[in-house]
Amino acid sequence: MSGSDQTSNGLAPAAKGIKQSPSFFFCTGIENSYPTIATDDGGSERIDEMARSGHYRRWREDFQLVRDLGIDHLRYGVPHYRTYVAPGRYDWDFSDETYNELRRLEIRQIVDLCHFGVPDWIGNFQNPDFPHYFAEYAKQVALRYPWLRMFTPINEMLIAAEFSAKLGFWNERLKSDRAFVTALKHIVQANVLASEAILEVRPEAKFVQSETTQYFHPYSPDALRLTAHLNERRFLSLDLNYGHPPSARMLEYLLDNGMTRDEFHFFMDRNVRSSCIMGTDYYETNEHIVYPNADTVPCNVLGYYGLTRQYYDRFRLPIMHTETNIAQDKGARHWLDRQWANVLRLKEEGYPIIGFTWYSLIDQVDWDIALRKDRGKVNAYGLYDIDRRIRPAGEEYKRIIRDWQAAVSERYFDY
Repeated sequence: MSGSDQTSNGLAPAAKGIKQSPSFFFCTGIENSYPTIATDDGGSERIDEMARSGHYRRWREDFQLVRDLGIDHLRYGVPHYRTYVAPGRYDWDFSDETYNELRRLEIRQIVDLCHFGVPDWIGNFQNPDFPHYFAEYAKQVALRYPWLRMFTPINEMLIAAEFSAKLGFWNERLKSDRAFVTALKHIVQANVLASEAILEVRPEAKFVQSETTQYFHPYSPDALRLTAHLNERRFLSLDLNYGHPPSARMLEYLLDNGMTRDEFHFFMDRNVRSSCIMGTDYYETNEHIVYPNADTVPCNVLGYYGLTRQYYDRFRLPIMHTETNIAQDKGARHWLDRQWANVLRLKEEGYPIIGFTWYSLIDQVDWDIALRKDRGKVNAYGLYDIDRRIRPAGEEYKRIIRDWQAAVSERYFDY
């Protein structure tokens, strides 16, 4: 462990003349969620997906699998809770090994700094000190690894707030609109402050806001009001992050549930959007039928193409497809082809989409129940299974990359 606040790692200096990325790239990710959940005896435990997938033991092998697929971009970050051990104190051992190996392999890293959890000493997303501490951490990462250029400060900000403070699944495990707004404002403030802190030392940095894209369809006229609320609320994390005024009803919702006018103006008066890429995640559960009693069921109507057009029309930023998957027994290969067809259609119509991602590289554990319990069930979502054997979706992704890389990279987009 390195228990100091030093920013020099004594390793290779920053690369001179970073290799240019193609105008369109293919990506995968190594799942690194680490929320805390309740245990049956009334306690809590942390769910660390890197431990469950065996990545801590097999990370060199995993990076080579990325190369074997022909992929040179990876959504990857070491767990925040294991690295930021106390105010001003960091354990860089694992990140020094892994980040330098990715650099050696010429795999461009989209650095995942916070993925659904915080260090024990911070507590949870209700802590108003979290944004300050997180910005401090982000700046130290940028200083220590000066070749890094792309960052996802906080993954899926809306989901992190909703699952922790509205649905009661993770971390603070609260279930109220006030707790949700508190979590959301702290998370987005942390994302903005971290972006600003990184830009102080890396002015050329770009930020990929990997965020869920959602849409809600009413089951009956009695569900219209609730559906309209949900379709406005789905934009809140990006509205606040990009300084885009939310609807009047959403502003009332924020103020009624604890956001102050000064806090609201913090978001409206900041501007990191010029350094941002709008990351868009799409799963089969991203669209919902809404019933009058507030129950919902997944549906797949608009698809990635339809939802991404809605988000682009609102925010007008470069787009990256940042996550998708489906279980193998539900037709993962066919789902991959469908998502790729959606991306191609967007690109053909002139939308500034710069990348596509199947998430994740390796099978996941207990994501079929959103990490709510520690069952140890392997979910067949990966390009490779938990034993690192390639799946049919992996073979198909390898073919797509081989066949399409040159064709979709004809026009250069400088991100």
